[in-house]
Amino acid sequence: MAIQKTLTTAPKPKPTDESKLGFGKIYSDHMFKWNYSEGAWHDPRIEPFGPMLVSPAMSVLHYGQEIFEGMKAYRRKDGGVNLFRPFNNFERLNRSAERMCIPNFPVETAVEGIAELVKADKDWVPGTKGASLYLRPNIIATDEKLGVTTSQTYLFYIIGSPSGPYYANGLAPTSIYVEDEYVRAVRGGTGAAKTAGNYAGSILAGEKAHKAGYDQVLWLDGVEMRYIEEVGSSNIFFMIDDVLVTPKLNGSILSGITRDSTIQLAKDMGIKVEEKHILLEELIEAQEKGRLQESFATGTAAVISPVGKLGYRDKEYLINGGKMGEVASRMYDTLTGIQYGEIEDPHGWVYQVV
Repeated sequence: MAIQKTLTTAPKPKPTDESKLGFGKIYSDHMFKWNYSEGAWHDPRIEPFGPMLVSPAMSVLHYGQEIFEGMKAYRRKDGGVNLFRPFNNFERLNRSAERMCIPNFPVETAVEGIAELVKADKDWVPGTKGASLYLRPNIIATDEKLGVTTSQTYLFYIIGSPSGPYYANGLAPTSIYVEDEYVRAVRGGTGAAKTAGNYAGSILAGEKAHKAGYDQVLWLDGVEMRYIEEVGSSNIFFMIDDVLVTPKLNGSILSGITRDSTIQLAKDMGIKVEEKHILLEELIEAQEKGRLQESFATGTAAVISPVGKLGYRDKEYLINGGKMGEVASRMYDTLTGIQYGEIEDPHGWVYQVV
């Protein structure tokens, strides 16, 4: 499908101080749009960023038939721009679409569309290491009707936001609180899909953790509430007895692109990796016996986020003395080095836009 382009005639002023970008607060000049109706995706296009006119009866506003992704464009030292594993992100978006009863789309067109958007807004890609143009692909149901039924029309759109590091403290270790009252998802539910409802349902627990002085929530399984699943916006890893352990995907955990990259890079480094069901009590025992060497979370937004403290009920457990671990540091340097084109990409993950 040919992608039509209508570029803005009134470009917005770009940020002058990249150290104050924050995350997801500023938006670039253009957006990608793509419509679905009468059984087909059609009219992919680049347009100026701006408000969208929607009906108060639009299906997504009432029943949440929506999916999204998180991606980044990275500025190389030579001035060019990279994407990281865009085909994998859009393949995952299609898996989310299947779960939410949204029609699949041609992945190649989606990759071409996001590349054209980045080309149009290449001057919005920050040049500071750790900063990037965050990209948010989104698909929403657009039928103007009430009633819990599958929409017959959809809008696929992508917006860009020049952003600094996800966490204000950078790579300073974060603290996570084990949530044993609320659950994020259960097997058979929508936990493996990247859909808005999963995140809306996590806000209350997140607020509870913040009030208790923690940065993020560590979710347990929704059946027994004994097995570790994921952190609020990331997958979770633990280094125990020199083995890198992460929860096994079971249908209620999001299959992270950074998670998958981390597993592969760890194997490249000669680190043994286990994907397994992790009991909370086993993790606490490993910590108490000095076998838990470090922990970190992974995700597109944060990349690698070291965990320095774990809170559970009325106890706190300091991990690796509250410091960033060696594996987390190596993983961050390797991942970001590949993403920014500074080191070799042995797996063909980088997609050069310009």
